[in-house]
Amino acid sequence: MRKILIVDDEPYILNILDFSLEAEGYSVLQAADGDEALRMAAEHAPDLIIMDVMMPRLDGFETCRRLKKDAKTKDIPVVMLTARNSREDRDRGDEVKADGFMTKPFSPQRLLETVQEYLGVPK
Repeated sequence: MRKILIVDDEPYILNILDFSLEAEGYSVLQAADGDEALRMAAEHAPDLIIMDVMMPRLDGFETCRRLKKDAKTKDIPVVMLTARNSREDRDRGDEVKADGFMTKPFSPQRLLETVQEYLGVPK
């Protein structure tokens, strides 16, 4: 079973992501902030990380940068989840080596298409 780590400081976003992904047969791990995401990624080696950009303390960009610098987690695809879809955010995501972006609000269908794309699941 493929493992997906979802990271967001908004409980309702975590619940939506968790429900949608578990319904499709994925094992879901949750983290409420960047520090917890770093620990969980190193400990559980998920197949994919879907992470909010705007979080308190350690934002998604810095968390992604640290994940991509760590030999244990550098190959895990990271999809940034953001309410902002500016060129500046995308450039910053490229700088920290984020693998992709998904904008809020998102549909469950778009979420599943994104997951399938990064996990190499045939449609």
